[in-house]
Amino acid sequence: MKIVSIVGARPQFVKLKPVAAALHDRDVEHLVIHTGQHYDADMSDIFFEGLSLPPVHLNLEVGSGKQGKQTASTLARVETVLIETQPDWVVVYGDTNATLAGAIAAVKLDLRTAHIEAGLRSWNRSMPEEINRVLTDHAADLLFAPTELSLANLRAEGLGDRTHMVGDVMADLLLQVKENPPTMEIPGLAGTENGYVVATLHRASNTDDEDQLRVLISALQSLDVPVVLVAHPRLLAAAKHFGVVLELGSVRVMEPLGYMAMMSLVAGARGLVTDSGGLQKESFLLGVPCTTVRTETEWPETLIG
Repeated sequence: MKIVSIVGARPQFVKLKPVAAALHDRDVEHLVIHTGQHYDADMSDIFFEGLSLPPVHLNLEVGSGKQGKQTASTLARVETVLIETQPDWVVVYGDTNATLAGAIAAVKLDLRTAHIEAGLRSWNRSMPEEINRVLTDHAADLLFAPTELSLANLRAEGLGDRTHMVGDVMADLLLQVKENPPTMEIPGLAGTENGYVVATLHRASNTDDEDQLRVLISALQSLDVPVVLVAHPRLLAAAKHFGVVLELGSVRVMEPLGYMAMMSLVAGARGLVTDSGGLQKESFLLGVPCTTVRTETEWPETLIG
């Protein structure tokens, strides 16, 4: 059997790890197609190296761009690869443009398609991720739901007959890491009496709106504990564009980290401030309080009250 996994961004690299490990000792030819949606080495290479992921069969080098252009370019390039490789199954992960483009390309070629992390809903149709996950679920042949709530969502949409509740692959990986947690020393924070807070911001609603970005950064800078701001390339570009100084007051800027280093950083924090669904879930599993800088979330299981 030949299986093609299509990935393009940090959360998908993390989800790929347990799947690739499960397929490793089976009679399966597993090809990994990297769309190049996250093309920055800090957001791509460090995850493949740090997680010991299988080598990439092909990097499509799609790069960044507006939603339609990036999705269309990914779809066209993925289609070519799928015609050449003719897999038995195509596996897509999560809710990025790579997810939707991969699913559309596969189903239009009449290739069996599976969606890992199916059924998540934020109910905010203005989010590209919400559109991606809904359309992918309705296109795919096989849906792997991570939680009972996601399973209920899929059943309510008439997709129960193709759905299996299998648990969360990101949780599988994190629980393995928790057994032998890595340690990480942060320059300048050793011995800090009140600990530190980790922050990440990358969503358009927070980075592309100048007023919103200034409010969030100002709030982080005014905290009475050190804030380690792990800066996504999108945040850095927005801050430069708007003339927002990030490293001021309590904030210390750090470049993106690999999976193990990031989990170590979060595990040692007294709190996390983020707009990342993946990190929100990971902090919940690590027992670290999380403030989610969004008006809604596709992971309501992690909320208090």
